[in-house]
Amino acid sequence: MSTSTNPSASMSMSPITSTNPSPNTSTNPSMSPSASMSPGASMGPGMGPSASSRTSVGFAALHRPGEPLLLPNAWDYASARLLTEMGYHAIGTTSYGVALANGLPDGTGATRDETAALARRLSSLPVHLTVDIESGFSDEPDVVAAFVQTLKMVNVDGINIEDALGDPSVLVNKIAAIKAAAPGVFVNARTDTYWLGDHGKQRETLRRVEAYVEAGADGIFVPALQDPALIKQLVALGKPLNILLQSNGLTVPQLADLGVARISAGSLLFRIALGTLRAWRWEVVPAGEELLHPDFRPDQRPA
Repeated sequence: MSTSTNPSASMSMSPITSTNPSPNTSTNPSMSPSASMSPGASMGPGMGPSASSRTSVGFAALHRPGEPLLLPNAWDYASARLLTEMGYHAIGTTSYGVALANGLPDGTGATRDETAALARRLSSLPVHLTVDIESGFSDEPDVVAAFVQTLKMVNVDGINIEDALGDPSVLVNKIAAIKAAAPGVFVNARTDTYWLGDHGKQRETLRRVEAYVEAGADGIFVPALQDPALIKQLVALGKPLNILLQSNGLTVPQLADLGVARISAGSLLFRIALGTLRAWRWEVVPAGEELLHPDFRPDQRPA
């Protein structure tokens, strides 16, 4: 998921202060992987551990309105392997996590090679895999479609592609090209009307989503959307609706009741991992913090 700056987002747990990638950054214990993104929280079959999960249940079939697929997002092989061992049948990648793990900016098209390389590494895991390709790493529909074909060759089941609030016809053309070149790949079309937009969100969201559905999108993703009325309208379009899990937002049961078919963690797990590392620093202070951080001062310890 591309995570361009979102001025309205909270930064309560962001270990990276130069950008603001996600509103789901709370340290609220209820947002921990074990509490809110657990495979056991599934409201239907297809989420328990199985070595044959890629073939036993198709990726598209895991998107059931009212029984949402809970999709954690990994940023490297280790995180994806751990999530697989936890029992998830489907894993997404987070473009923010992939970018930062490789020392690159997110949402700028800089991680094409890193994204492809990660997809190849993760293809050995017995899970369905959907890959965040930002805006497709190109403005040319045929180039984007060719890239998705390379992902399909390593058994990628789906992709997430965003409009970044650009001209919707650009993403329309990319979706059409992808579906023509790689018809078996689940295309989750993301609109950033609520992530980046600041006016006319509801009307513009419907306009863009309807265009993407008409172009052949298999699913729709509207990060930061929390309006129950609009969620119901989008669900009524007949394509699986994907909502981003947010702290202090609608809960998994509430989203399920609204007919949501997929709930993503986005960069949340990546941020939790970095936040845990940051918290560990304070735990080692009595054991010689000054050796690890010569500039440490006792008054810097958080409350």
